[in-house]
Amino acid sequence: MADDSQVLRGKVALVTGASRGIGRAIAQRFAGAGATVLVTARSLDKPSGGIRFNTVKLVPGTLAETVALIEQAGGKAIPIAADLDKPVERDSLIARAVALGGGLDILVNNAGFADYGRAENLSLETFDRTIEHYFRVPFVLSRDAIPHMKAKGAGWIVNVGSVTALAPTKPYADYVKAGGELIYASCKAALNRFTQGLAAELLDYNIAVNEIGPSTAIRTPGASELIPESFPTEDVEYLAETALALAHLPAAERTGMITYSMHYPYDNDLTVHTLDGRGTLPRRAPPEWSHPGIVSDRG
Repeated sequence: MADDSQVLRGKVALVTGASRGIGRAIAQRFAGAGATVLVTARSLDKPSGGIRFNTVKLVPGTLAETVALIEQAGGKAIPIAADLDKPVERDSLIARAVALGGGLDILVNNAGFADYGRAENLSLETFDRTIEHYFRVPFVLSRDAIPHMKAKGAGWIVNVGSVTALAPTKPYADYVKAGGELIYASCKAALNRFTQGLAAELLDYNIAVNEIGPSTAIRTPGASELIPESFPTEDVEYLAETALALAHLPAAERTGMITYSMHYPYDNDLTVHTLDGRGTLPRRAPPEWSHPGIVSDRG
């Protein structure tokens, strides 16, 4: 790989929820750009169970597989098993990452929990756990990472958001009226505000805080059963490339952004690479079925 593609050479990045899907893709892209990537999830070498519609289901993907993919491509990754449902493991994660990586430059808050239901059917347990994963965890990990980034004089926090954070538009589509994502989407909306407020707090310390979400839908192991087979989806490489773009420039140049995976590369003429950084993907316009609330975004 050419040296000018190594924009993260010498950087240490922690990516949560990296055993599969979006987290794995971001970890691969960051490693392809030269970072030492600390990958964390519950599943070290065996797939873990996930809750969906109040039923526990085994979801494929492990940290061992993510590390193997990165190492096969010539990158460096270090696994850290952590269950973010457990306060002791959540509250010690940043310290463990710093110790294993020799520091911390980049934090990607991607891990999540997704169980859906209409408001009248949603249990308080699911309500509380959704808030824990999508709001408390990004706050705690960001809070704990900030002193380490301040000490280095720079840092990058990338939160993984969702287009569902944008309010539904009228006339309501059938899938919106069917509901089920209300609390998840509300937490993602709160994450938008958290991202922008934290960006303001940390600008003078050269710490950038940004957010990237899919423009439409990405067919990952955790999300596949929620996406009809006929629904057009996007490739995860576009989101991973955008995450990289948000994680290497000084804060004054690029912070406080809420952006989306197909829109950002298109609006900014960004070359999208394969996850190992060696190949390229075509320039693609955001699909017509993207949320109408997404506006043109030039970084």
